[in-house]
Amino acid sequence: MSDQPRPEAPDYRDTVFLPKTDFPMKAGLPQKEPGILARWQEQDLYARVREARDGREKFILHDGPPYANGDMHIGHALNHILKDMVIRTQTLKGKDAPYIPGWDCHGLPIEWKVEEQYRKKKLNKDEVPVEEFRAECRAYAQNWVDVQREQLKRLGGLGNWDKPYLTMDFAAEATIVRELLKFAEAGMIYRGAKPVMWSPVEKTALAEAEVEYEDITSTQIDVAFELIDNPFADLVDKTFAVIWTTTPWTIPVNQALAYGTEVEYALIRAGGNGYIVAAELVAAAKARWSIEADIVHSFKGGDLAGATARHPMHHLGGFYARPRPLLAGDFVTTESGTGLVHMAPDHGEDDFDLCKANGIEPQFAVQADGVYRDDWLWLGGQDERRLSVINPKLNAPEGPICSDLRAAGALLAASADYQHSYPHSWRSKAKVIFRCTPQWFVPMDTPMATLEFDVAPLGPIGGAIAATVSGPTETLRQAAVQAIADTRFVPEKGRNRIGSMVEGRPDWVLSRQRAWGVPITLFVHRETGEYLADPIVNQRIVDAVREQGVDAWSDAQAQAYLGSDYDLADYERITDILDVWFDSGCTHAFVLESGRWPELQWPADLYLEGSDQHRGWFQSSLLESCGTRGRAPYKAVLTHGFTMDAKGMKMSKSLKNTINPLDVMRDFGADIIRLWALSVDFTEDHRIGPEILKGVADQYRKLRNTFRYLLGALDGFDEAERLEDLRDLPELERYMLTLLGQLDATLARAVDDYDFNAYTRALVDFCNEDLSALFFDIRKDRLYCDAPDAIERRAYRTVLDIMFHALIRYAAPVLVFTSEEVWQSRYPEADSVHLLEWPEIPVAEADQDRWATLRALRERVLEAIEPLRRDKIVRSSLEAEVVVPAAAVPAGVDDAELADLFITGQVTRNDGDAVLVSKSDDHKCGRCWRLLPEVTEDGALCQRCDDAVAELPA
Repeated sequence: MSDQPRPEAPDYRDTVFLPKTDFPMKAGLPQKEPGILARWQEQDLYARVREARDGREKFILHDGPPYANGDMHIGHALNHILKDMVIRTQTLKGKDAPYIPGWDCHGLPIEWKVEEQYRKKKLNKDEVPVEEFRAECRAYAQNWVDVQREQLKRLGGLGNWDKPYLTMDFAAEATIVRELLKFAEAGMIYRGAKPVMWSPVEKTALAEAEVEYEDITSTQIDVAFELIDNPFADLVDKTFAVIWTTTPWTIPVNQALAYGTEVEYALIRAGGNGYIVAAELVAAAKARWSIEADIVHSFKGGDLAGATARHPMHHLGGFYARPRPLLAGDFVTTESGTGLVHMAPDHGEDDFDLCKANGIEPQFAVQADGVYRDDWLWLGGQDERRLSVINPKLNAPEGPICSDLRAAGALLAASADYQHSYPHSWRSKAKVIFRCTPQWFVPMDTPMATLEFDVAPLGPIGGAIAATVSGPTETLRQAAVQAIADTRFVPEKGRNRIGSMVEGRPDWVLSRQRAWGVPITLFVHRETGEYLADPIVNQRIVDAVREQGVDAWSDAQAQAYLGSDYDLADYERITDILDVWFDSGCTHAFVLESGRWPELQWPADLYLEGSDQHRGWFQSSLLESCGTRGRAPYKAVLTHGFTMDAKGMKMSKSLKNTINPLDVMRDFGADIIRLWALSVDFTEDHRIGPEILKGVADQYRKLRNTFRYLLGALDGFDEAERLEDLRDLPELERYMLTLLGQLDATLARAVDDYDFNAYTRALVDFCNEDLSALFFDIRKDRLYCDAPDAIERRAYRTVLDIMFHALIRYAAPVLVFTSEEVWQSRYPEADSVHLLEWPEIPVAEADQDRWATLRALRERVLEAIEPLRRDKIVRSSLEAEVVVPAAAVPAGVDDAELADLFITGQVTRNDGDAVLVSKSDDHKCGRCWRLLPEVTEDGALCQRCDDAVAELPA
């Protein structure tokens, strides 16, 4: 035996072609993203994309204006990520898809914030010149525009951030005035007194979109109105019609009672008097009144026709002395109460309509602040009763109203325990009321004139005002319903949502009694009450607003607008401002048509906002455009749901369950929040929370590692290595290209459907399941150990290159920063990845059924190996020897191919049904580590590795 030591086995590590890349595994997005963003801005990437797509088919997404009054929240982030996904995917598909962001700058929320600053300083804004107050509102809005713009840009959105649209720009204000005057000249505006949603706190009318509903507990009362000329004198001493209400404050303006003609009523007798109640509500009424009473007569509501009653406070005289008629109302139900409804036309839509039809006019007793006017007989004047009608003290069971009704013997019951939903101002959170005041309206059911507007560009604000009226046509409601039918809705349920709202909505209330907004620029004749609709006067007004903004509408300039044809002494200059929803409803006119952004066109291909905008921006834009252009300003509407916390609860600062997107970007990066937004089913309400974000971050890491592997595996790849003829590719490579083609079709369809959840899921699944878990895993042996010029290795790298160019494009709209980092890592001198277009995937034929069978068999083999790995019988699948059922193997696949597929040693087959696994007795190749019969001893080389090493330089 020799005494010489055995030589160590050769070290072949330097002969293995491991992936090589400087692309880091650790993302460090919060640190990297700002630098990438700065580079895009320096390069003016948006302008370069516009230049690259110049002349292509256009795709116009018109941005719905967020409100300029606070930091970006998670809803903003989701909304703008979705919009950016639309813009980027349409751009990727080769279209010219410009994006002009915008902001809503007028209206109550901003005015309210500025007023708060006044109140803190103990100042009264009404004592400040209105121009000065508006200037503060404008400055407040501009500040938040600037703040929000930087925050939204941080999300990576591609757009013309340096030239956004603002509703407070003078040109925009002029266009809003012009659009209003189109309605006016067509006779589509009227001034009337109707009950509207009114905020006593903010002292203005509100739109439905400015109202939110909250559960409250109110006082419910039953009040007895004595009938005059008792129709049941033979049965009872006196007869009382009993009403039930949860708004005691409306009793002081009661003017009638309503009954249902076909409702079955009962006369119940208690203490010699009779009380009329709907028959099916008798038991509930007696329980509230705590009385015992018998039904002494039954009759149909129609029998009450012609009856009248006394107001409980008739002893005050004047307004209260007039008899209250009982009127038939088709809205009366027997769901609750007494089946009789008290009518206060000042404070209810049904009340107003029924009383109006019977010649009963509103009284305007409640002032703007919700307090009864001083001269009102009941509750008026300067005493302890002078409370706002929304003040609980006024309505309480022991409050002034109930106390007076009780003293008059008319209060049968009162309790502060009725729970129900009630409208509140979205801004002040205070309860709102229906209040009848003179307001300006656009009628929904008056036939519109057929208007032919010249929409050719006119200076910086767009088309001319003048309209040609050529006879009556459909109503605005009919036009809007037809436009809804002609519009694509994603999801489809949005069509029914907005459709039902439009079909049932009242006339559009245009006026607001505030200062910060676009004025209703009308002159009303003091004698006739008609507003002036002179196109020449109107054009002067528009021109002035374009030069001076809303401050141009002033007493000082009024006569100049009227010119020499009219005397200001004969006219009232309207000082109300426009509903801010009219402002936003006009954005299509001053953004898409004005010529200020020549890359845009009308109508928009898409509007995209939250589902609450079915009653907001979607609807106001629809009505404005249908009234002036006869169709919707959009071809399609895409809506998203609301973001809830991880438990599915609404986010609230008080619950401390909010997720701040600025914090998410600071901790994780913008690409993480983008991946979250594009992974959830945004068409429904969806969730976010710390654990959810951790899961998204893990998903991101897998995508990042996919690209990192591709970069490393393609190190040094050049065109000389590419296999041009796909017929030279092995079957697995052809199969992977087939899957890539299917992915391409899936993603293209998702882009067309705006199904970004499906888009992102398909991309992630392909990277994880088809690439990492299959293709990369199987072919890493070829990459590491085949000779550089081996056909199999070249085939693999050829397909990896095709994969890279496709996947980087697919990922670019989702992971905007990471995709740029990946692209620049491979092509440091190249232009931005975001200038690329949708890839063309080469067609490769593969038997997918055959591969489905092989993949299923592979899963069985991997599952069978796992117990041996867990018990440390084998350290890796390469040490396993496998026997598979012969019937499970498709025809034409040999055992060596199966070993490659399973990444194992020897593979054989038998006639059994089970997969059998054992540890191989073969020796391990010192380079590729495969256990093969041809390897004579551990550490020696297999034939393939021996040939590969021989080709390498010494």
